[in-house]
Amino acid sequence: MYDLSIIGSGWAGFNAALKAKELNLKVCLIEKAQIGGTCLNLGCIPTKTLIQSAKVFALAKKSDIFGLETANPKINFSKIQERKEKIIQHLRQGMQFMLGGIDFLNAEAKILSNDKIKVGTQTIDTKFILIATGSRSIELKFLKFDSKKILSSDDILNLKDTPDSLLIIGGGVIGCEFASLFSILGCQVTIVEKMPQLLPGEDMEIVKKLETIFKKKGIKVNTNIDASTLDLKDYGLILVCVGRVPRTQDLGLDSIGLKLEKEKIIVDEYLKTNVDNIYAAGDCTAKTMLAHFAAYQGRLAAENIARPQNPKKADNSSIPNCIFTDPEIASVGLTEEEAKDQSLDIKVNKFDFLGSGMARIMDETEGFIKIISDKKTDQILGSSIIGPKATELIGILTLCITNRIRISQIQDTIFAHPTLSESIREALK
Repeated sequence: MYDLSIIGSGWAGFNAALKAKELNLKVCLIEKAQIGGTCLNLGCIPTKTLIQSAKVFALAKKSDIFGLETANPKINFSKIQERKEKIIQHLRQGMQFMLGGIDFLNAEAKILSNDKIKVGTQTIDTKFILIATGSRSIELKFLKFDSKKILSSDDILNLKDTPDSLLIIGGGVIGCEFASLFSILGCQVTIVEKMPQLLPGEDMEIVKKLETIFKKKGIKVNTNIDASTLDLKDYGLILVCVGRVPRTQDLGLDSIGLKLEKEKIIVDEYLKTNVDNIYAAGDCTAKTMLAHFAAYQGRLAAENIARPQNPKKADNSSIPNCIFTDPEIASVGLTEEEAKDQSLDIKVNKFDFLGSGMARIMDETEGFIKIISDKKTDQILGSSIIGPKATELIGILTLCITNRIRISQIQDTIFAHPTLSESIREALK
């Protein structure tokens, strides 16, 4: 009999297993595919590995700016892919090593009742169940994935070579990251987005800046366009990335009466489902589909299972969002538009990276930092960044929002010079 059985070994399930082990629960982690889920195998890690290769290529092409004379750099896409696979494999091995003391069952799971799970050919007994089965790409009815010309975000990671032209349907995070990546590698990229702007939900000023930069780079940006109206013959490959949906099929959830809403598992603020001893975390809850938030949910669910007398509520107020385009984009808390919609009395501070010594040293001066604060309390409510190392800088502002740090406290902090991080203090002068 297990204290906790976790279905899915992505960031939610894996982190829940480690936390449960730390809290002295007898745990099993069930995974039908590879350990690491979408993030390690088909998401964060492989995409950012490819993006890093593209960044190095872009830097090599402009090496003369730094006084370096190099031969004409060339792309060896097979070596790029080989490096990606090695990194994934090494991280898989590391995760397996960390599971010491946790039973890892590599088979498909089906929930038979609230205390029994069929795993492959065996049936296990358990006191609690945590569902962490992640999500999958949405498929359009008129554009079915064929893994040849019409690709999902999973398919495109396994290309043998860069295409001459690429149509990206969906201008969200995934679409913009792949647009940036393949544009750097010499592909003619077109993005089509049904909404009025790329990256719906992000700060409008940030998005306008990205659209301008994309167009400078030769990326064609088309918003307010329905993909069903397009003639697709002119494109070598078509990437469809219009969102993701929870992966909750074939788990036997109907038979135990677990509540779903459009495939997502309904949980309360403690991550408990309507079935008392069953919890859910990560993308399958469709709260916020980000790996780091899934990890947070997994750890919290494990804590609440281990300590039912003192449960903690999930805090969704300061979740950083990182977009690895060129330049990078990151945000946390409220955007300017969201603050105004809530009729908050706000102050908006900005700093352009043109004024940063380190940004000039790096030759990455495109972009700015925007910080939203409450005029009365002086507390930071949100921040959006486009520019060099935005995905690293946002960590400082996430810490500020989480701990209710006031602008005056940041102004009194000594930041090292020359660094990009001092731009945060400069923005708040």
